[in-house]
Parts: sequence; structure tokens; C-alpha cells
Amino acid sequence: MTSALINLADGPKSQAVTDWAARIGWVVGLLLFVALCYWLMREGWKWRGTLQGDLPELPAVPGAPGEPELRMSGRYHGSTTAGQWLDRIVAHGLGTRSRAELTLTEQGVAVVRPGAADFLIPATALRGARLDKGIAGKVLTEGGLLVITWEHGGKALDSGFRSDRVAEHAAWVEAISTAISTKNSTTEGAR
Repeated sequence: MTSALINLADGPKSQAVTDWAARIGWVVGLLLFVALCYWLMREGWKWRGTLQGDLPELPAVPGAPGEPELRMSGRYHGSTTAGQWLDRIVAHGLGTRSRAELTLTEQGVAVVRPGAADFLIPATALRGARLDKGIAGKVLTEGGLLVITWEHGGKALDSGFRSDRVAEHAAWVEAISTAISTKNSTTEGAR
């Protein structure tokens, strides 16, 4: 029995030392792979912007937009091709998510975004507004997203916004629908 204990005591007392060169090689390889993935995503984003280069510059927010009918503070979640909620538009900064201040006036919807390009959705370009649950890159509960459909450069676009106070969305849908019907009745009456 004593000889068995002596043999155990003479055996190895710890695990083998880690092969640091192999471990560092794997970590560096993994970091290079992650960097490659991010670079490919960035190149894809830039390529999408190139493909959408036919979209004209966005209308600028006028200095004196007029008397505001509604104001909303929240987030701009991006724009897509109308009816295709996963086809993100990235040209001219429309793909950049950011905070946003929306103001509805008789000239249209002014979208002021700190850190991103501001733009105006002209009243003549408005095509509709609805409550939805998602747009490219963002999915919420049903009715959690205000989606404004508008036309720019001959292309119908959906732009998604989420107010800090979601209860405001219904008022925006109603006000935009009223503005569109008023514009259409005025246009039809002029013919």
C-alpha cells in the first residue's frame, strides 16, 4: 500500500502547460475572420448605395417651414422600397438610423435628425401613412411603427418612425391621410 502511494506521489502533479503559440494563433485567426465579415458587410452597404445612386438628392428642410400641425420626437428607423419592408434604401443617408424630430406642416413632413442628413417629405409627395410592426432592421409590436409612404425620384418609399410616445402615431396617420385627401380634392377641383 505504501508503495502505491509513493508511485502516485511521483506521478505528474498538474495538467500539461498550455500551448500559447497555438492559442494565440487561433485567437488572431478568429479576429481576422470577424474583421473580414465586417469589411464585407461594409462593402455590401456601399454597393447598395451605388446601386441606388439614381435616387435624386433629398429635399432640404426649409428655413421657415410654416405653422406646425403636429410635432413628434422619436427615432427614424430607415426607409425601404414601398411594400418591400426588407429592401432598405441607403442612398443619401436614408439608411442611417437616428433620433428624429418630425414636424407636419402644409409644406410636408420635416425630418430633422441630429448626426444625420435632415430632409423634407413634400406634401405633394405624400402617398399615405399607416401603423405597422416592422421595417428593415427593426421589428416591433403591431402598430408600434409609424410608416409614411412617399414618392421621391419616381420611386415609392416607406419611411419608418417610432415616437417616444407611441399613442401619437394614430394622430399622425389621421393628419397625413387628411392632408393627402385635401390635396387630392383640391387638385381634382382645379381640373
